[in-house]
Formats: sequence, structure tokens, C-alpha cells
Amino acid sequence: MIQDIKFADINVGDKASMSKTVSEYDIYTFAGLTGDFNPVHVNAEFAKTTMFKERIAHGMLSAGFISAVLGTTLPGANTIYLGQELEFKSPVKIGDTVTATVEVIEKIEAKHRLIFRTTVTNQDGKVVIDGKATVRKK
Repeated sequence: MIQDIKFADINVGDKASMSKTVSEYDIYTFAGLTGDFNPVHVNAEFAKTTMFKERIAHGMLSAGFISAVLGTTLPGANTIYLGQELEFKSPVKIGDTVTATVEVIEKIEAKHRLIFRTTVTNQDGKVVIDGKATVRKK
């Protein structure tokens, strides 16, 4: 269910999150949609020769979960994504369960803008992505 929280009802400190277990299918689908067939994502033999020793998910796949939270939960429908800063801290591997969390850290009334701290953690609570998003909420 997609929420549509009114700008006036959003407060600094409000949080929302979603979790997803990343599958091999997710990685191949993302590669097909974006054209990013970097072998570290799709070639197990190649990936064994990298510092990760196995295939990893695209960083932007995990970042996409942040977009999902912003567009469906907080603030939800009628949200316009204006910007995103990302720092990739750790790889996401097939079978990892990641949780994307957004937290309102600033509310700019005059422009109907919200600034969020955005994080993605894995099943061990390790931060895999840290960042900040700016959205406009109608």
C-alpha cells in the first residue's frame, strides 16, 4: 500500500524503512534494465579474482530501495526526488537482506522540501550505504 503523507504532517525525526533479500534474479534483472553487466556482478569466475571473492550486487540496486521508501512510504505519493548523496561503505552479496531507512533531518517549509538521512544496512546491522536525500513534497 502506498502512503501519501501530507507535508504538514511530517516532522523532523520521522522514519520509515523497508527490507529486501537480494537474489541472483534481482542482480540479473537490474543488469538487464540498466545495461550494467560489469562482471563483478554477473560473472562468478571473474568475481572470484576480485577483492570481494564473489559476485556483489550493483550499488545502485541497493540505493534504489531508498527511492522505494521515499516514493511509497515516507513521504510517499506525490514526492519528487530532487537529489541524493551516496557513500558505498560495504558490498551487498546474493542472499543478503538489506534494510533501507530514511529519516527526516530537516524540513524547509517555504519550498516544501525535506532532507533525509538515508542508510542501507545488511542483516548484520552493518551500514552498506550512507547518504542524504532531498525531496519536494506536494
